[in-house]
This record gives sequence, structure tokens and C-alpha cells, in this order.
Amino acid sequence: MRNDNTVTSASTALLTDQYELTMISAALRDKTAERQCCFEVFARRLPEGRRYGVVAGTQRAIDAIADFRFGPAELDVVSGILDPDTLAWLADYRFTGSIDGYREGELYFPGSPILTVRGTFAEAVVLETLILSVLNHDSAIAGAAARMVSAAGGRPIIEMGSRRTHEFAAVAASRAAYLAGLSSTSNLEAAREYGIPTAGTSAHAFTLLHTTADGPDEKAAFAAQIDALGVSTTLLVDTYDITQGVRNAIEVAGPGLGGVRIDSGELGVLARQVRHQLDDLGAHGTKIVVSGDLDEYAIAALRAEPVDTYGVGTSLVTGSGAPTSGMVYKLVEVDGIPVTKRAAHKETPGGAKAAVRTRRSTGTIVEEIIYPADSAAPDTNGLSATPLQIPLMRDGEPVADIPSLADAREHLAQALVSLPWEGLGLSHGEPAIPTRYVMSQGNTR
Repeated sequence: MRNDNTVTSASTALLTDQYELTMISAALRDKTAERQCCFEVFARRLPEGRRYGVVAGTQRAIDAIADFRFGPAELDVVSGILDPDTLAWLADYRFTGSIDGYREGELYFPGSPILTVRGTFAEAVVLETLILSVLNHDSAIAGAAARMVSAAGGRPIIEMGSRRTHEFAAVAASRAAYLAGLSSTSNLEAAREYGIPTAGTSAHAFTLLHTTADGPDEKAAFAAQIDALGVSTTLLVDTYDITQGVRNAIEVAGPGLGGVRIDSGELGVLARQVRHQLDDLGAHGTKIVVSGDLDEYAIAALRAEPVDTYGVGTSLVTGSGAPTSGMVYKLVEVDGIPVTKRAAHKETPGGAKAAVRTRRSTGTIVEEIIYPADSAAPDTNGLSATPLQIPLMRDGEPVADIPSLADAREHLAQALVSLPWEGLGLSHGEPAIPTRYVMSQGNTR
């Protein structure tokens, strides 16, 4: 049970698994805790049906690492499972190593070294769960959101999924969705914390509220909303009969009404009918917003319809069928010695790695090449090559010029344009570009 007098709410140290700490205890005992190690974050494969992944959550992970501290409250929680030496080590814990990685908003593919964490075994291994929980969640949401943005073909999308996920996951989902190109969010905490534009007007409950002994009074609800928010607001017209709802909306607001929203039914058919009705009523500039369990496939199906804005919720905040990115955090080097896991279907190439992405003169990307971090970049057969990792932390401190959320949003928009055209398709298929390992001179796979 939470006790607000003893829990340090700002600390992220307990957002981890117990085995991270018991490994440290054992390593301290056998004197291996201080061996210099390199861990990498990567995904062995993309989620089912995806052609690319989107890196998101990097800044949140860096911020969380900075707050990874064991104060008295945190030590009290683990005191019953750890020995005094380990507790003393945790009390002094500060990450002092370095982190490089793909910038937020970058595309990734199977094997991409998304994050490289260097430090002692103890100080780096303890960050595994925290890093993975942030990156796996945010990248899954951003990947789903990017597909929705592509399907929308330039039409704005509002994120409105807060009620369909954990209250704090909702804030992270809003951030990841905005990074991927959504235009706004309904979540006010996301607005406060990340400066994301907000949107929202009214729910069916407000229309139903205006019911008297004489029956429903939709016009009264519309009039009250317009009085409070102005004629540029969007009225929800499907509480009762949509045709009558549109008629009532324009009668109350006039032809200058900002928009109408449809939240149920056959959205494509209804959008066409509503557009004709609005035009007949002289409301040519009134926009149509549709919502109601939309995913990227539903958005794509509505692309030919007279829809101006989409609202997405459940599918977005659950990753549209892929709620995690499947990223792992693996030890790849100990004191400069490459190490590798050999379990079936989970092989990990040993050694710290770097990566470049090649592209044609047109800007279209061709392949990703992964090679030893201490080697020169391999020959790219005349194609231009872009290094993919950037510095994120040095000596335990975030670097000064980590790209901002706005930078990440712009970077992803440009990165999606660089994909081969088939890579933007929603159909199942191979990753949009291949990943090639060049682990030693003349050795590729």
C-alpha cells in the first residue's frame, strides 16, 4: 500500500524488476560488478505486418535515467531482499556511463542498434527494465500512429485515447502520437508536460443532459455549446438522428459552424450524406470529423470520403494490434570482448555495433548496414550513407543538444518520405529495406 510519507515519487529506481538488483548483489560478491560492459537495445523482428518501426521515447528514457536514485524510501522497499553491501551500493548509485542511440523519430528495422549503453556491468544492467518499458511502449504507439498518418493522406488526426489506457501511459501515448504526426491530443497533462496542441468539445452526455419532461432538446445543447465555445466549435450530431442533428446544428449555429462530428455508424456512407446535407444548407465550410474505434485500415478506407479530420483512441493507445515493439536489452561486450547469446532463434551478434543507412540520389533509402563500432564504415558502392547513432549521454549526463520533440516530429516526417513506396503500404510484407551485417572484413550476413 502506498504511503505518501515514505515513497519518493520523483525517483524512477523502483520501475524495475527484482532480478536486476539480485544480479548486482551477486556481481558485487564475485567482483565482476565493475567490469566494463556494453549493452544494446534492438528488435529481432518488427511487429507482425509492419514494414518499419519508429524510435520514440528516447528523451523520456534519458530523463528517467537521470532520476534513477535510491533514497531511503526506495531502499526500504528492497531492504528485505538484498544484503547490506548491495543496499549501500544502491544508495550511492548514479549512472556514470555513456549512451548513444538512434534519435527520436528515426526509423528502425530488425537488428538496428537503437541504443548502446556503456558502463560498468552493475550500473548498466540495472537500467534494462526501465529503458525497455519506455522504448517498447512509445515506439509501438509511434509506429501505429505513423501508419495512421500515412493512411490519412495529410488530413489531421486528433489523439483521444486517454480513457482506453493507464492514466500515465495516456500521457506518453499522446507524446508518441504527436511525434508521429498527429495534430493534437485531448489529454491536458500531455499539453502541460510536452506542449502538445489540444482539441475537444463535447460528448453525448452533454446532449443527453438537455432532456426535459417534454423530451430531448438537442437544439438547447447545441446552443449552450456555441454560447460557451463560439460558432467555430464542432457539434456532435449523432446522439439521436444524424440528419436531424445536422439540421439542428446549422439552424442554431448558422452556415458558419466550424464542424460536425460523427462517432458511430457506417462512417463513409454517413460522411457523404452529411456533406451533401451541409452543402444544401449553405454550410460549405463546415468540416466533418469522424471518430469511433478507427485504426489505420479504417482511416485508409475513408480516404476517398469527404472526411476532414479523424479522431483515434483505442487502436492508437494499444499500438493498433502491436502494443509492444519487442525490443530487447542485451549484453554484447565485456571488457572489450564480444559476447553473444546462442539460444535457438535468439542469436545475438557479439560486440558493440554502429549502423549507417544508404540512400539513392533521389533520397530513397536502400539498406541498413550494421558493423563493428570500432571499425570504419563499410563501402556503400557509391550510395550516400548516413550514420544513425548520435550521442545521448556522456559521463552520466544528458548531452546538451538532444533533438527536441518538434525536431523528432519533423525528422520522422522526412524519414517516411524516404521509404520505398511499398514500405508505406498497410499490407503484410518484408521490412521496407533489408538489414545487412558486416561484422568483419569480408564477412557479411
